[in-house]
Amino acid sequence: MPLEPNSVRMVAVVGGDPCTEEEADFAEALARLLPERGLGVVTGGLGGVMEAACRGAREAGGLTVGILPGANPGAANPFVEVAVPTGMGELRNGLVVRAAEVVVAVGGEYGTLSEIALALKAGKPVIGWRTWNLDRRPQGAQSIIAVTSAEEAAEKVGQALTSDGVS
Repeated sequence: MPLEPNSVRMVAVVGGDPCTEEEADFAEALARLLPERGLGVVTGGLGGVMEAACRGAREAGGLTVGILPGANPGAANPFVEVAVPTGMGELRNGLVVRAAEVVVAVGGEYGTLSEIALALKAGKPVIGWRTWNLDRRPQGAQSIIAVTSAEEAAEKVGQALTSDGVS
């Protein structure tokens, strides 16, 4: 049964484009697990980790939203169900983060780092697989929750969406 867009809680999956085969496999595996929990996936809508996550979610019957840097909705990867062209370039990273309740960072470069920082500043949980390690943080600030598998990441996402939180 397809998910209704207005009832779907969103998880941002962020990472590099291009990405390694391992990163793509992780993103796809994670995103396959989210629709069974009633969760949709929001990404930057392009290739690499973003495409892999959208592919996994769509193949599992999930909602995929791509918030694009350019003005052309046709630039979205083929697994994006809802393309949102912004014409904002990298500034759209903030929109990706704000559209989600939890952010999962997979590998990534400086764009991913900006999404992690924006999510942490907004108080959103950030789960990371082979991504940035932010050792220097203000006392009491939230940090990246490191995981070693897609299954563990999906479990941490579920915990983050409950009152128990994640650790």
